[in-house]
Amino acid sequence: MQKRVAIVGAGASGLLCAIVCAQAGIAVDIYEQNAKPAKKILVSGNGRCNISNTNLSVEDYFGEDPAFVAYALEQFGFEKFQKFMASLGLILNTLEDGRAYPLSNEAKSVAALLQSTAQTLGVSFHLGEKITNLQALFDSHNAVVVATGSQAAQHLGGNNDAAHFAKMYGHTIVPTYPSLVQLELPSKIAHTMSGTKIVAEVSLLVNGQKESMQKGDVLFTNYGVSGFAILDLSQAASKALLEYSAVDISLNLLPDFTPQKLANHIIKVANSATKPTLLNILVGMLPLKIAQAILSELALSPTLSAEQIHTKLAKKIANLILHWKFEVSDTHGFRHAEVSGGGINTAEIDAQTMMSQKCKNLYFCGEALDIVGKRGGYNFAFAWASAYLAAKSIINYAKIPLYEF
Repeated sequence: MQKRVAIVGAGASGLLCAIVCAQAGIAVDIYEQNAKPAKKILVSGNGRCNISNTNLSVEDYFGEDPAFVAYALEQFGFEKFQKFMASLGLILNTLEDGRAYPLSNEAKSVAALLQSTAQTLGVSFHLGEKITNLQALFDSHNAVVVATGSQAAQHLGGNNDAAHFAKMYGHTIVPTYPSLVQLELPSKIAHTMSGTKIVAEVSLLVNGQKESMQKGDVLFTNYGVSGFAILDLSQAASKALLEYSAVDISLNLLPDFTPQKLANHIIKVANSATKPTLLNILVGMLPLKIAQAILSELALSPTLSAEQIHTKLAKKIANLILHWKFEVSDTHGFRHAEVSGGGINTAEIDAQTMMSQKCKNLYFCGEALDIVGKRGGYNFAFAWASAYLAAKSIINYAKIPLYEF
């Protein structure tokens, strides 16, 4: 009798698991609550799909036990993933920083190829079908794989189904939190800079102590801040907020300046022949909205004349520009998060097979687990690798040879 597997969720993990199982001759039913599969793949990397990274290590992941990812990355690291995708016809383009994209530079090609490959192999897609109870699937299948993702990107179908299923079989859940997400600032002055982008150094402060620093784009919004530097800090910020810690960010808007060098520059320009106003001095270095906000923060008039700009004032302005501190009141929530931290406790999952230690032939993959990666393709990398291990385990239990790609 042909072995059958049910996969809940047609995202990255679910599709790869389905393909590997089907290549070995296992009958696969994949259930997806959305009308179309791979919704998160389609929007990833701003529609380009940062599909993986050439530099994968345990240090790129967070959770109660980040080392949980080690075996998966060893068994299905970048080179093996690249070879697998090439066997399906998808060629990857890798950048100098390690990020990998499809050569087409289009997420749609990734989603389309995975779906069409699965269908060609005979995978049965049950779209628009939300599973609420796994027992019915166990009654008709030899194994069940939960690949429903997390609460992140709720507008694309992100949900807490995996935790719900896991609890039904006795698993414990590590509290979840948004990651790779924007941060909300209660500062009204910060909101006046909405729409302005700048490259800055951003330090994360937790209970007054500097936790980490990132340099990159910072985009001010009507709720707070976004941009790559903010996303890169958001995992630690979100987890600290979850633990009710005091969270702040400190912005260095001109990283190439020291306080003394910047103060000297302000005085030099003030003493120049043109005698500019204070606002014009700042606009020479910073976007208009930011310059105006700095003056508002310091309660200084934008028309302050050059003669009134003395060394003490220049140092005060320089210090704010290089160390502008804002309270973080919250993240922008699961709806806007790219991924989620927390999830099913990995101590209760076999790291070599992704099988539940509470229920035989029940598997969990990807974001459902208490593993979250950095920005740059790391979350996809674990999704692919964990799905591969689950498929390999199912194939081994069925005593079927693994298809070699």
